[in-house]
Amino acid sequence: MTHDGRHDALELETMLLSRYLLPGRRPPKRVRHLERSAYTLLRRLQSQGPMTIAELSEALYLDVSTLNRQTAAMLRCGDLERVPDPDGGVARKFRPTPAGEEHLRHDLGANVDGLRRVVGDWPEEDLDDLVRLLRRFNGDIERLHGRPWPRG
Repeated sequence: MTHDGRHDALELETMLLSRYLLPGRRPPKRVRHLERSAYTLLRRLQSQGPMTIAELSEALYLDVSTLNRQTAAMLRCGDLERVPDPDGGVARKFRPTPAGEEHLRHDLGANVDGLRRVVGDWPEEDLDDLVRLLRRFNGDIERLHGRPWPRG
């Protein structure tokens, strides 16, 4: 496989972006922040509503055993609960608890505030361009994997 400067630069910048964005600033000791996997899982449930372990596996492109460990930890700490399928299906679904929703709200707010500090002095057009290009980039990845992320 040959490398070229543009793709090497893209790899570096996406690696750095993933490093910088989550989990964000180190929280004060008294505040519990969500693990990256819990944050992503709660954001998906927020976007799509209650989901079974199989639906989460398909949506997040993770194996069931990994999700069983993640959801078990989130059940223990009170961020998730199991509920009957609202559509009458047999499998139980996961949904955030009020505490999980509050943790997500807090971490989401902290992430948005952190991003605002970084791009606060950018012209609106530049920020709009960045969002448009990231949405296109992520959308192309989602299309390649056949796993779109629901966007409101």
